Amino acid sequence: MPPLSRRSLLVALSGAGLALSTTATPASANQTPTLIDALTRASHPLRTTSPRGNLRDLHPLGAAIGNTPVVALGEVAHGARELFTLKHRVFRYLVLEKGFTTFALETSWTSGLRLSDYVRHGTGDPRGIMAEEFGGGAWPWGVREYLDLIEWMRDHNRRHPETQVQFMGNDLAHPYIPGTLFDDVINYVAEHYPALRHRFVELYRDLKAHATTDEFSALPQPRRRRIAALARRAERLLAAQPPGADRATHDWTAQHARVIAQTATLLAFDLEDPTEIPDAMRYRDELMARNTIWWHHHTGHKILLSAHNGHTAYQTYDPENYPVIQGTYIRDLLGADYLSIGTTLGAGAATTPDGEDGDWEVRRFDPPREGSSEHTLNRLPHAYYLLDMRATPQPAHEWLRERRPTRDIGPPGDPYRPYTLANGHDLLIHLRQLRPANPLPGI
Repeated sequence: MPPLSRRSLLVALSGAGLALSTTATPASANQTPTLIDALTRASHPLRTTSPRGNLRDLHPLGAAIGNTPVVALGEVAHGARELFTLKHRVFRYLVLEKGFTTFALETSWTSGLRLSDYVRHGTGDPRGIMAEEFGGGAWPWGVREYLDLIEWMRDHNRRHPETQVQFMGNDLAHPYIPGTLFDDVINYVAEHYPALRHRFVELYRDLKAHATTDEFSALPQPRRRRIAALARRAERLLAAQPPGADRATHDWTAQHARVIAQTATLLAFDLEDPTEIPDAMRYRDELMARNTIWWHHHTGHKILLSAHNGHTAYQTYDPENYPVIQGTYIRDLLGADYLSIGTTLGAGAATTPDGEDGDWEVRRFDPPREGSSEHTLNRLPHAYYLLDMRATPQPAHEWLRERRPTRDIGPPGDPYRPYTLANGHDLLIHLRQLRPANPLPGI
């Protein structure tokens, strides 16, 4: 089979292939003032999306979150400046006011480890790490807005060594599985279970020899499936060993083995075959959920989870391609310890790598279609605002629980999908205008 292109993988894994909205239709004249008034009364205006300056306007957000330890802040489209700076601003607030200590991103487990080493210990150069991990169209995160967040996290840890923040990638190890991840597992096994060292070397031999996405995806699918089965066998074998005195190191090493197996398993799907996409995406969302929950349980950290709305919601926006999503899995496993914040947009633009040669593209979004959720939300008097959909007066309460076209900007095609906002998220942040994020030179 031909190698999997970066574009195919990017669209399949991150939903970063932004689609244009259809041409706007004139504003409706028959929206009842009572609905707009009720939504306005329930809304909390946000002063800005910039992380700098006073954060007092986020107090209603903090009150709505309460003691929930895992909070997801979704984004309706990848690559918008205001959505990325909003993540930074909310994380600052949650760290300073609510005791949160981990920022989790929809990106590679291994890139998260490298960035966490930087924000905790100053290890490496963040631009260099981002160029290696996010470059070449692999992810849409190689932008100034994320560098600013990472640098703030590093500065916070210098000033507050007693409350260290960490950066987590909750996804598979893409676009390659670093040799260091194999080495971490094999070296640990050699030290603690020496009789098993040779077994692990053999289980990982073929996978380690084809550890980049393009190389592994070029192998025939039956061979990929056999290699993935061996990686899962290694994961189970390590998990079955007694942890000994250093339980923490055993657990981290077992998690590394789990990520290796997750990566091989997902890439054993044919991501260019439309019939395999739903099962592959179901598996990917489940692994992201399980990695996030593993981190929460094993660190005790409160987590802000950043990903597309289509991953963080309770109900999928796209049941055909994403039948069960991360937010559903997390809610099923954590219950009320998980809270989902969705985002919606009025109009504007975003920037994203094209996935082939590393160039960046600007995609533009028209004003909301008449009859859509955003068409009504855009009529409120605030440029940015928060809405707790669990506590709204009528008729807003009923309106938020009705199914209507709502934008889900990800895979190519019509971005409007039938959706019930209050069933998908607890809270909503609407942004009237978006601008493109700022790509870092050389990424």
